[in-house]
Amino acid sequence: MPKLCSRLLTIFSILLLNIQTMAQDFSNGEKAEMADSMRSNGKIYVVVAVLLVILAGLIFYLVGLDRKISKLEKEKP
Repeated sequence: MPKLCSRLLTIFSILLLNIQTMAQDFSNGEKAEMADSMRSNGKIYVVVAVLLVILAGLIFYLVGLDRKISKLEKEKP
C-alpha cells in the first residue's frame, strides 16, 4: 500500500508540474476568449467533468494493473 501511495503522489506531482509549465501569460492585456465564452455558457463545467472522469478511469486502471502485476510477481518463485 505505501508503494501505491508513493506512486500516486508521484503521478499527481508530475501532472501538477506539467499544468504549471503550460500556463499562459496574459499580462499584455489579451483574454482567453474561448474560455470566457465556455464559462459564460456553462460548458466549461462539462469539459472539466469529462476530463476528471477520464483521469479517474486511468488512475483506477493503473491501480488495478499494478495490483495484478504485484500479485503475479509474488506468485512467481
